[in-house]
Amino acid sequence: MKKILFFLIIAIFASPIFSQTHNTLSLEDVWLKYTFYPSTISGIRSMNSGVSYSTLEGNKIVQYSYKTGNIEATIFDLTLVEHNNKALTIDDYEFSADESKILLTSDIEEIYRHSFKAYFYVYDLKTKKLTQIYNDKIQLASFSPLADKIAFVYKNNIYYQNIADKEVTQITTDGEWNKIINGAPDWVYEEEFSFSKAFEWSPNGKNIAFIRFDETNVKEFDMDYYTELYPKEYKFKYPKAGETNSIVELQIYNLDTKKITKVDVGQKTDQYISRIKWTQNPNILSFIRLNRLQNKFELLFADIETGNSKPVYTETDNRYIELYDDLTFLEDGKHFIISSEKDGYKHLYLYDVNGNLINQITKGNFDIDKFLGYNAKDDLVYFTSSETSPLERQLYSIKKDGTNKIQLTTKKGTHEIDFSKNFAYFIDFYTNANTPYFITLNSAKGKEIRILENNSKIVDLMKKYNFVNKEFFNFNTSENVNLNGWMIKPPNFDTSKKYPVYMYLYGGPGSQEVTDSWSYDAVWHQLLAQKGYLVVCVDNRGTGARGAEFKKITYGQLGKYETLDQIEAAKYIGNLPYADANRINIQGWSYGGYMSTLCLEKGANIFKTAIAVAPVTNWRFYDSIYTERYMGLPKDNASGYDDNSPINHTNKIKGNLLLMHGLTDDNVHFQNSAELISKLIKSDIQFDLMVYPNKNHGIYGGNTRYYLFTKVLNFLDENL
Repeated sequence: MKKILFFLIIAIFASPIFSQTHNTLSLEDVWLKYTFYPSTISGIRSMNSGVSYSTLEGNKIVQYSYKTGNIEATIFDLTLVEHNNKALTIDDYEFSADESKILLTSDIEEIYRHSFKAYFYVYDLKTKKLTQIYNDKIQLASFSPLADKIAFVYKNNIYYQNIADKEVTQITTDGEWNKIINGAPDWVYEEEFSFSKAFEWSPNGKNIAFIRFDETNVKEFDMDYYTELYPKEYKFKYPKAGETNSIVELQIYNLDTKKITKVDVGQKTDQYISRIKWTQNPNILSFIRLNRLQNKFELLFADIETGNSKPVYTETDNRYIELYDDLTFLEDGKHFIISSEKDGYKHLYLYDVNGNLINQITKGNFDIDKFLGYNAKDDLVYFTSSETSPLERQLYSIKKDGTNKIQLTTKKGTHEIDFSKNFAYFIDFYTNANTPYFITLNSAKGKEIRILENNSKIVDLMKKYNFVNKEFFNFNTSENVNLNGWMIKPPNFDTSKKYPVYMYLYGGPGSQEVTDSWSYDAVWHQLLAQKGYLVVCVDNRGTGARGAEFKKITYGQLGKYETLDQIEAAKYIGNLPYADANRINIQGWSYGGYMSTLCLEKGANIFKTAIAVAPVTNWRFYDSIYTERYMGLPKDNASGYDDNSPINHTNKIKGNLLLMHGLTDDNVHFQNSAELISKLIKSDIQFDLMVYPNKNHGIYGGNTRYYLFTKVLNFLDENL
């Protein structure tokens, strides 16, 4: 959920050039033509050599030299390959471990946020032969380490196919819709543990470990699709807070013996197996076990022959423990790196495989953002962090003993890093608040070698359309809490005028909207600024990159501190000489919609209008993993669930509300808005409503996004 709007946050911003002849932004530019959508580089794969990389360019896979930037080869060209499907297109690709074959993904059909079905093909670089895997759309196809087989999920069962003779072997047989899932996660695991693949090949290709989900007793949620004479009903398993979860088992299938061994995951069934990962030893599988409340984290090792397991690392917290994908087993087979917030900030730690702490690798009053890998040759750990500022992400290297830390990027802003396999080079996807993607190739020491993409056309367009710099600010609340924010002022800003205020927020646990980075949402915000609105965003308590205490203070009472901070932010902005304190709007989507609704209620004398898109209105309606992580169980924390539920404060509303929701939102169900509507009617509160049939949590597709923001703009113009 904390990344619910990821598809909206892709890129954009610029510097102010004021001209009498500049163009004016239109909604068509923003949400129909996507005029300011930046260029990037997609499908990057570092080759095994570490001196070359490949990219997906249409239906071609092209190999480039890191050193020169020259094309070294066209590895694959669909137009030169014989295939029966004339409409075949390539959506993604993956090399086998030895780079002798390529797994091609075609005709993706989305299921939920991460999951999809597609046609898969294997292309043999030696024989130039293209082989389809199975005869239907499948899920999660992946190479064996020996490049001789492809494992995949089909209709909730796991299979593998020999590439040479196309022979298919079915591993599990009990898979059934809305009952048993093998090798793929259920809805809530996929959404809240952010993964779609629940099986892994062993390093030697002899075993496949997989998770089996028994969701038989999980209650169903149903939605109607209005596409035919009679609505089409869709039912899926969705465990709400406090309700029954899937029972999960961890199993290992041996390809030689055809035997399945069950791993001992403990006697409790009301728990989570949130990750599986093979160690460097092909006979030892690791897995992560979380208790239901997610305040006890265990890394366990399992013997593949017996299924016996033992914990090698355990961590507890009096609130909750976030799940990170930083666990890395080093090539020496004796150590692993893991991240933790146990000293108050997210840092990296080195342990031996017996669970003994060797040393803390990173230290300080800052959070690391991403662990990027370990270069054994030079004994260097690479990571990005917010050490310079919570608003920035810079790249660093450090010895695994915690010495010799070096900052490798220096440009103020946000650096997203893609290393070559040998760590000799990295590609830097750099942005800041006023710069779209500026992509460079760099040496391992940070020296810029070559510019790969500078988005000069977008930069010129932003100048032509009179984009205004985003300005950062901070202030202290009445509780002496320092909060960060940004502001976009209208072009030709006049300090003698008072401007209406458009506040934008998300505010959920660990999230951040106030960063020195480029966001496509900002194009919409620039349009609002050009229409005379002062656009403002503030990150409240509970958000990320400021340590565990700042983030976890909201535990057990989501909405309390966040709302207090947003109300204080509105007061702070309203007291600025150029802001109209009587005309403040607040808008958010998902968690942000929850917040904007609650702010209109609890800040009834502060906010004149609010816009809530796909809001949670009662945490009892939301899923088990996310909600219980931050709120505990409803039976143990009834007041926490109810005190800050928007459905319990509708009678406080004085301003105008625009409520928007997709009717087939599988994530934040329309039930949330339906219950809010009932309470608004009971409280005799008039409001505006827009629903979107057959649209999910993102509310997009065709003319939808343009239509949505037209409604938003009209609402603002009429009420603010």
